Amino acid sequence: MTIAMAIILVTVVGLLGAVILVLAARFMAVEEDPRVGQVQACLPGANCGACGYAGCADYAKAIVEGAPVNKCVPGGAKTAADAAAVMGVEAGATRTVCAVVACKGENGVCKQKYDYKGISSCAAANALYGGPNACSFGCIGLGDCVKACQFDAIHVENGLAHVDPAKCTGCGACKAACPHKIIWMYEEKQKPVVMCANHEKGAATNKECSAGCIACMKCEKSCPEQAIKVVNNVARIDYAKCTGCGTCMEVCPKKVIHLPGQA
Repeated sequence: MTIAMAIILVTVVGLLGAVILVLAARFMAVEEDPRVGQVQACLPGANCGACGYAGCADYAKAIVEGAPVNKCVPGGAKTAADAAAVMGVEAGATRTVCAVVACKGENGVCKQKYDYKGISSCAAANALYGGPNACSFGCIGLGDCVKACQFDAIHVENGLAHVDPAKCTGCGACKAACPHKIIWMYEEKQKPVVMCANHEKGAATNKECSAGCIACMKCEKSCPEQAIKVVNNVARIDYAKCTGCGTCMEVCPKKVIHLPGQA
């Protein structure tokens, strides 16, 4: 008898709880603006975070709440136009961004300090003295960036990652995956990039890699706009001043300054 009463009591409590939950879900539910789903359908679904939000769903909600519609880098102008049509606003200008791997240390160019036999991962190799390459600032070449890219826009060739500008959407996933942080997001496609990240002194860089910046300052001295400076032993370009004249590319003795896609 006691067992039967206990079973009945538990059943009644369970049914009562279920009724309460159903009523709460019905009468306390917050209706979602249908435009959230419509805007999300316009987005590419990459969930890359380049817009500054956690993913496409969060960005769609933010747009409905008043955020600009032109922050989706992978979607570009078309996505902005489609989302603007849903919201009844102007799309505005979109950013054209492409990744660039700031390194030229492919196999045979950059020396090795040991023969790596571990997990095929840049992050894993980086944990062992910065990776197997003599230059501990450059591309490790084990493809963490390749695995992160959803658009098949980056591949490792001869030990060095290369970006296909025609496929790159500028989402930044490869940049986030690179342990040496040598993948940069680049907007000035008609202006050069210093394809080196080695901050050691010129003599040390030269011993490690035949295609590294040796901080000779020829580019700095020759630039008519004073747009390039040697900072911490490596040349860096101020794109607000750079006119894309190409003088720095011409005078660089190591030929490490290139236009993206022409390195």
